[in-house]
Amino acid sequence: MPDPIALSLTPRLRSTPFTSRVRAAGIKHFTVYNHMLLPTYLHSLEEDYRHLCQSVQLWDVSAQRQVEIRGPDALSLVELMTPRDISRCAVGQCKYAPLVDSDGGIVNDPVILRLAADHFWISVADSDVLLWARGLAAGGKMDVEVEEPDVSPLALQGPVADTVAEALFGSWVRSLRFFRFRDTEIDGIPVVLARSGWGGQGGFEIYLRNSEKGEALWDRIWSAGEVHGIRAGAPNLIDRIETRLLSYGSDMTRQDDPFEAGLEAYCDLDKPAAYLARQTLDSRRNRPPARRLERLVIDGDPIEPNTDRRPLFAPDHAPAGFVSSAVHSPRLGRNIALAMLATEHRDKKLQVRLANGTMRPAMMANEHWEPASI
Repeated sequence: MPDPIALSLTPRLRSTPFTSRVRAAGIKHFTVYNHMLLPTYLHSLEEDYRHLCQSVQLWDVSAQRQVEIRGPDALSLVELMTPRDISRCAVGQCKYAPLVDSDGGIVNDPVILRLAADHFWISVADSDVLLWARGLAAGGKMDVEVEEPDVSPLALQGPVADTVAEALFGSWVRSLRFFRFRDTEIDGIPVVLARSGWGGQGGFEIYLRNSEKGEALWDRIWSAGEVHGIRAGAPNLIDRIETRLLSYGSDMTRQDDPFEAGLEAYCDLDKPAAYLARQTLDSRRNRPPARRLERLVIDGDPIEPNTDRRPLFAPDHAPAGFVSSAVHSPRLGRNIALAMLATEHRDKKLQVRLANGTMRPAMMANEHWEPASI
């Protein structure tokens, strides 16, 4: 990993209900996400990855903030923000949904939880959705409340997550379907338990509903997991690139539409409800995008994760796009990446310029990378 840069902690950079426990567990490496601390790794990306694939980890993902929308017009507001048909989201269900502006640009790619017919949480990636949603509600004179609730999620991830969750909640957790959730508690601590998470190993997200109970909740989960070798961890770059989990702000921004980001499967362009980008996306639906997010393999020795976008070039040295996320996968034995690639260069041999100025051969990956099982 590149040399870490120390962060100065100020009241502007919010801690989480679990920060003291995360630091006590040994995590010293953080990034800033939604104006909060988000752990990045404990030992190293590779060592954390191997443990994640074998055991169970507890992640502080409180930086995954909730935008709460409730009231008579809640569904109309949520529908306005996304081309996905949220009317078909049942109470107790989650849906991954790109949020788009009127130009079709991706504003965020959250998971939306429906707590009641008129009550939603939008569990956002790293962009300021709260103010945008409040602006849409005010401009549309909607009868709705839009706030950030006192909700802070933990993620329990890895192949042993079900065993630990069963010890905490009971045997019913094993029948909880993917992207479903239940309002429940642990020792009187109110939580929402969802089978979800930003990783390929499976597990749960545990949404704490009272920040004052953060340390107690962490300790209870940790106690249940100790016999199974639980560790503190974080969303892992190797795991997410292998499973093509996108990072908003890295792999896509408001400059990209759902077709370019490969998210058209999560769009219902003809849904009955009004949404901001209907006209724009309708005009693009039958037109192949000029560029598209693809998976790449980069030749040569293991590379360090990129800290900025790295340019791609075609055989004739013409610009071909950029690598947005890259890392060495020890399981696959190769360097893997996500890249926004001009479609005219999809099947060509490419060159990527690394941070040290050297050029490496690269090629679009044709094989499917199954989630790791080490």
